[in-house]
Amino acid sequence: MPGRKFALLIIDMQNDIVLPGAPACVAGAFSTVPVIRNLLDSFRAKGSPIFHVVREYRPDGSDVEITRLERFLKNHRYVIPGTKGCEIVEELTPLPGEYRIVKRRFSAFMNTELDFMLRRLGVTHLVVCGTQYPNCIRTTIFDAVAYGYQAINITDATSAQSPEIAAANILDIRNIGVECLSSAEFLACFASSKEGNE
Repeated sequence: MPGRKFALLIIDMQNDIVLPGAPACVAGAFSTVPVIRNLLDSFRAKGSPIFHVVREYRPDGSDVEITRLERFLKNHRYVIPGTKGCEIVEELTPLPGEYRIVKRRFSAFMNTELDFMLRRLGVTHLVVCGTQYPNCIRTTIFDAVAYGYQAINITDATSAQSPEIAAANILDIRNIGVECLSSAEFLACFASSKEGNE
């Protein structure tokens, strides 16, 4: 893969969102953890940039999306900074030197330093995984394209509340020209490249 510099974006893989029975659990998220860990290990082995993108909400709900606010305030407060639920799941715990980006809206680009950091690092290609499809994955990928990055979605490392929701979103993402690959398909090329960032 000559002339490309890759970065891995892992989105919202936090205890409150991933673990079964958690207050904001996405049904398909927990099963993607081993697949994401495999991607993570591959990027670590190459020394490629890794971004752990997380969401955080203030306890009073003052920074929660309007569409989620009522539910959040009633009985589903989640990803509050300083709580166990806000932490990234143990299997994907960041290592020193990996980046942590806090977002308070769906897109990892909106009002964050992500674009600045990617450009500083010379990244051209974003490998996107995590949870979940209709919201944070989709908006991040669409914004990546708008900012001029080549985006690649790893389908078996990305989750939704149902397979039907995932399939519909993969179709839409493919229709804007974004590659949607399995982890095996992507890693077959990534692992065989000389540096992974050439």
